[in-house]
Amino acid sequence: MFKKLYLMLVLAAALACNASPSRPAYKKAGPNDIKPEEQQSVVLTYVAKLITDYNYKKVPLNDSISSIIFDRYIKKLDENHNYLTAGDIKDFEQYRNVLDDDIKSGNLNDVFYIFNVFQKRYTEYVNFSVAELSKNFDYTKNEMFTFDRDSLPWAKSDAELHDIWSKRVKYDLLNLKLTGKDDAANKVTLKKRYTSVLSQANKLSSQDVFQVFMDSFTEAIDPHTNYFNPSNAANFNIDMSRSLEGIGASLMTENEYVTIKSVTPGGPADKSKLVNAEDRIVAVAQGKNGEWQDIVGWRIDNAIALIRGPKGTTVRLQLLAKGAAATSKPRIIELVREKIILKDVSAKKDIRTYNSNGKTIKIGIISVPAFYLDFADYKAGNPNYKSTTRDVKLILDSLKRENVDGVIMDLRQNGGGSLMEAIELTGLFIKNGPVVQVRDARNQIEVDKDEDDGIAYSGPFAVLVDRFSASASEIFSGAIQDYGRGLIIGTQTYGKGSVQNAIDLDKIISPTLKDKLMAMVGKPKAVATGSQNKFGQLNLTIAKFYRISGNSTQHKGVIPDVQFPSIIPLDKYGEDTEPSAMPFDIIPKTDFSVVGNFSTVIPQLRKLHDERMNSSLSYKYLLEDIQDARKQDTVKTITLNEAELKKERDADEQKAFERNNLRRVALGLRPLKKGEAKPKKEDLDFLQKEAGQVLTDYITLGNKTASR
Repeated sequence: MFKKLYLMLVLAAALACNASPSRPAYKKAGPNDIKPEEQQSVVLTYVAKLITDYNYKKVPLNDSISSIIFDRYIKKLDENHNYLTAGDIKDFEQYRNVLDDDIKSGNLNDVFYIFNVFQKRYTEYVNFSVAELSKNFDYTKNEMFTFDRDSLPWAKSDAELHDIWSKRVKYDLLNLKLTGKDDAANKVTLKKRYTSVLSQANKLSSQDVFQVFMDSFTEAIDPHTNYFNPSNAANFNIDMSRSLEGIGASLMTENEYVTIKSVTPGGPADKSKLVNAEDRIVAVAQGKNGEWQDIVGWRIDNAIALIRGPKGTTVRLQLLAKGAAATSKPRIIELVREKIILKDVSAKKDIRTYNSNGKTIKIGIISVPAFYLDFADYKAGNPNYKSTTRDVKLILDSLKRENVDGVIMDLRQNGGGSLMEAIELTGLFIKNGPVVQVRDARNQIEVDKDEDDGIAYSGPFAVLVDRFSASASEIFSGAIQDYGRGLIIGTQTYGKGSVQNAIDLDKIISPTLKDKLMAMVGKPKAVATGSQNKFGQLNLTIAKFYRISGNSTQHKGVIPDVQFPSIIPLDKYGEDTEPSAMPFDIIPKTDFSVVGNFSTVIPQLRKLHDERMNSSLSYKYLLEDIQDARKQDTVKTITLNEAELKKERDADEQKAFERNNLRRVALGLRPLKKGEAKPKKEDLDFLQKEAGQVLTDYITLGNKTASR
């Protein structure tokens, strides 16, 4: 999948640090510096070897790629040029052309040195921001704060960064002041916020540093070759399978406590009747007799890794109820972990009703968030394994019982997933035949086919896509378009046409070396026995996808038959915006039989769509929203004058309120009063509604495709 599945809490925080050319550089390996682990050096050399020898895109590790990695690493640390000075960057330049050698030899000292300088500047400016709260700010001055600095030069001095961060503190205070609270209360609020940010910074580990650098390294090769550290690998596989093994509760951090946010119906926590939302977990133990580990103040990802574990195993928790004092005696509960199916992120159905020349047309909508597959269950022979195709098949059966006239597969925001699922899902709509071609690094082409003669649905069909429909979504929609089996509606897709293989590095690194390393570093305290691997996972680009027509989905994606304007900026998101992306190319088409032809009806459908849009207020507001978003993207500064900012905010809020009500009226909904919350389950999806209307037009025109 093209979307990243990890989150650096601190690197996205609002505060950071500073240095100046006049200050001496921090020495390497200071007493409080984060240091690389031996196992990370081994992982680095293994990953480098795998990429050099087996990546589809052949990129030599040399000074040229080293420079690209260097720039990406600095950008990930300080994209907005708020944290480091020109002096820091000048100091770091000595590493620009040596990172390739560091990678080959497994040397992480230079990488960690850069990060530790960043971390010290970060801490320095959190403390600077706290100190700034003792000042009295003048909110009548006509000052401007530049919040977007990524295209500006690095700060040349301490004084320059002092000014930037002083204005940032003033901006934070002014934001709170406009909510109606006084300055004293706002300063208390901000002090807590800044202190919390510093607390999170102090929880950064060598794994976090290693992950940031590995992202910089792998993405310099191609956008979809990725390394995941152990916890991120676990999250990636959960997302792919739409299931996990644990207690069935979502967690969050609140005031240093790991807190139950919600309980999954039917999970162990829910069935116990002993776990409630807002309970705080203060300690965790493995098994019936395991030692308690206090997790107050822990990072949420470390706590989750400890609480998750293989189904059938026992975990004990110490819980404090909501409102209970910290000194209260926690209650102890014992839970047996189970497999939890994440239903909220599975395929769902809806039905839209249209009127066409006095006739009611029912369109079934199937929203598919990803091409998921519980591969472990599938491999183990579990007949009830979780998968996109199985879920969609059940939904199609249900829609047929409800006598729908057509079906739309909504793949918007669907970043892909399992190739096998893309092929099998296509097979629900065709009798049999090729679905996708795959060319490997040896230029050998394999044609992957649907071998099942069964068709789950043969009626009028369309696929709704957007810019974030990628990978497996593009394979499916491309095959549907090439076969003439359905209409493609929406905007140009992402253009991810590369194939990745997930490599469990525990299975690659030799057992002897593994045992030696683990003896040296010990068992990670946040990892329950057997719950995840120790060395992480490499998703390696090994091949390239091609449609059965011969066109690659790489770079260009799939072009819809009926196009909608893109809410997502095409010049900011998509494979063609990635500097390291592979190009578009074409191979010979494979042998397949077209089952339908939309060439004569598409011009009519476009004409009817355009006529509707010319008189549609919803469409007019959509275009205005897109234009407003583009204008807003160009804004880099904001006023620090209270009266002016309040005037701007009030105008923006009033415009948003009025625009929202105009949209509602255009969709046949009543306008809201100021302060009134939007009713739940209201249908505001204008684009999905229009996609259904396009399919209704097709049905009304009587141009139904024949199925084989």
